[in-house]
Amino acid sequence: MQTKAALLHEPGQDWSIEEIEVGDPAAGEVRLRLAATGLCHCDEHLRTRAVPVPPYPVLGGHEGAGVVTEVGAGVTGVREGDHAVLGFLPGCGACRPCSAGMRNLCEQGAGPLTGRAVADGTHRVTHRGRPVAPMCLLGTFSPHVTVHQSSVITIEDDIPLETAALLGCGVATGWSSATEVGATRPGDAVVVVGAGGIGINAVQGAVAAGAHVVAAVDPAAFRRGKAVEFGATHAFASAEEALEPLRDITWGRLANTTILTVGEPRGDQLGEALALTARGGQVVVTALADMTTTETRIGAFELALPRERVRGAIFGGTSPRTQVPRLLELYRRGSLKLDELVTRTYALDEINKGYQDVREGRTLRGLVRYTEADW
Repeated sequence: MQTKAALLHEPGQDWSIEEIEVGDPAAGEVRLRLAATGLCHCDEHLRTRAVPVPPYPVLGGHEGAGVVTEVGAGVTGVREGDHAVLGFLPGCGACRPCSAGMRNLCEQGAGPLTGRAVADGTHRVTHRGRPVAPMCLLGTFSPHVTVHQSSVITIEDDIPLETAALLGCGVATGWSSATEVGATRPGDAVVVVGAGGIGINAVQGAVAAGAHVVAAVDPAAFRRGKAVEFGATHAFASAEEALEPLRDITWGRLANTTILTVGEPRGDQLGEALALTARGGQVVVTALADMTTTETRIGAFELALPRERVRGAIFGGTSPRTQVPRLLELYRRGSLKLDELVTRTYALDEINKGYQDVREGRTLRGLVRYTEADW
């Protein structure tokens, strides 16, 4: 089917709104009409080419929710009319990582930037006859998508789809970086470095887990203020500014866990995070660095005698298929703020304005809302 989409034709260019062709569902695939998509910083990496992708053009977007409009042969557990969230990582349930309870490491997720469909290895999206690579094999910067069933998480109809769209990446990744990988416990001190769309949810997760101190570090005054609204006990403009006050409020111990969630981490920020972390503590690296960055600066002493740990996190170390329903239940109870995350909504043709707001620290989460005019 023909539909519009936001494409990148070259790194460094703006998003371009153009017509694309989205293929019909093959065996094991599902088509959805999306209600909304989040503007995650990971898609900004496509523009800067911090994330290597196949030859352009690229169709952005990997946070989305909508209604299933068509299912292919052999699809199980998903029907036409179902409401669903798209997980940016597939979860087949059958490979070795999935069978071991690590669906965030599903083997089908090994090639999310290849642009080739899980079902048959072909391109499901084309533009003027040329293949297009959808971000994470989703491409939610288009109101219609055809995706593999392993990326589809059905949800109850009472949840607003615009709200549910946020769960595909940023909310679950941030929250779980604090609660699962970070294993925050009551009385802990947690520092979150970077209070954007992922970091603000790490703040929420740490607060919900009972952390006594939750310090947010971000150079943008807007985001520092929002972090306090979401439960942070302290907010600082830089790691250097945070260090001495953190010593005082933790009686010299520093943070049990420091979570690095900045948009584009520098090589020296891991060392800064370790400096904020207590002996025997840990740094959780959720931030996605430029893949051409091969060096980071940390003191070897900080890892040896203090026994500090550095841990990577993708989707917060959890399964999208289990974490999305769990977070929606917390939302129902009022224990998770989702609606408050959306700073501003945009039309698809305003997407470049949306990412300018992201770069300048004016949003927690921007949201592209699709309407009848888009469908």
